[in-house]
Amino acid sequence: MVQRGEPQEALRGEGRRLSLDEGRPGRRRMDIQDRTFQFAVRVVKLVDRLPRTIAGMEVGRQLVRAATSVGANVEEADAAESRRDFVHKMKIAHKEAREARYWLEIVQAALLDDAEVRSLIQESNELICILQAIIKSATKKLDTT
Repeated sequence: MVQRGEPQEALRGEGRRLSLDEGRPGRRRMDIQDRTFQFAVRVVKLVDRLPRTIAGMEVGRQLVRAATSVGANVEEADAAESRRDFVHKMKIAHKEAREARYWLEIVQAALLDDAEVRSLIQESNELICILQAIIKSATKKLDTT
């Protein structure tokens, strides 16, 4: 598993961390930033295996943009200036995760159907659910304050 660099980890340790407990015995706790980072890295590696056709290159380009945007927007949310700003950035991350899932489904249907593609589709589904839960929770807190 690719690990993020020390400088980013040290900086992130100073502020709020968005974490989730996967709730399964024997599984390590993984925060949403790490999970979206790993998702993006896996997608980048997958795209390098796509055929060098017009379709493969264009779908790959769109997929990389959407998949890397999920984590980038989660990082932006972590530095949000307000709860409303946090919710907005998480909504963007959610939309990008849905778009990444769409492109992964195109990859599976037309370009490459293997275990890694199926695993990434599953991960995108899980990220969508997690992000939706974070949005719902943060929105509820926004409404009560």
